[in-house]
Amino acid sequence: MRIAVVSDIHGNLPALEAVVWDFSRRGVDAVVNLGDNVSGPLLPLETAQFLMAQDWVHLAGNHERQVLTGAPGQWNESDEFTHSQLGPTELAWMASLKPNLPFNREVFLCHATPSSDIEYFLETVQATHVRKATLREIDTRLGNIDASLILCGHTHVARSMRSSKGQLIVNPGSVGLQAYDDLRPHPHVIESGSPDARYAIVEKVADSWVSNLIAVPYGHMSMVELARGRKRDDWARALASGYVS
Repeated sequence: MRIAVVSDIHGNLPALEAVVWDFSRRGVDAVVNLGDNVSGPLLPLETAQFLMAQDWVHLAGNHERQVLTGAPGQWNESDEFTHSQLGPTELAWMASLKPNLPFNREVFLCHATPSSDIEYFLETVQATHVRKATLREIDTRLGNIDASLILCGHTHVARSMRSSKGQLIVNPGSVGLQAYDDLRPHPHVIESGSPDARYAIVEKVADSWVSNLIAVPYGHMSMVELARGRKRDDWARALASGYVS
């Protein structure tokens, strides 16, 4: 069993197409998409339509929830633009998605953690910096999930770690947004340091799951220019470099 894992596409269709081309040539048995699919100043409608045509398992991220439950004056800039671009069909598809679910008896999928769509799983944000989560923190966030493989997204950080029971937890990184800043729970930045699109392939080998974290180059400057044209210089910098500044 080989599973391609994508997450945090954020409406970056060219990055997604490059990732699909890459895992198609490698060969996979299934594809899972962990959410935050379309929100951003890029191509939300086109990305939603592309994803709706795929025979993948799709999750909702926190931005799906925000787009669906927000209102004028409540949305952030990315979610407001996204809502303005989507039609009833795309919004209904978005509303049908869940933030977590079991893929099978061995594999559990969640956008962030099993109990939250905004909690960081493998990282902890402190007042001064972001660090790797401790084993105790990972176990607490895992809760009673007993799957041998847990796939998560949300933080845009490509990383794999293990629980105290040896469960493999894999974040594939972000397909479409390579850096961002946030104010919660403390001001912080996440930076991949590269414009490449990220995804993962996880594979069952003998009795163990192994992960391969993959970075794929794509024609990112077209998305940089699109972000600039939509007055989103913050996105343009992140897409061009993988850094916030």
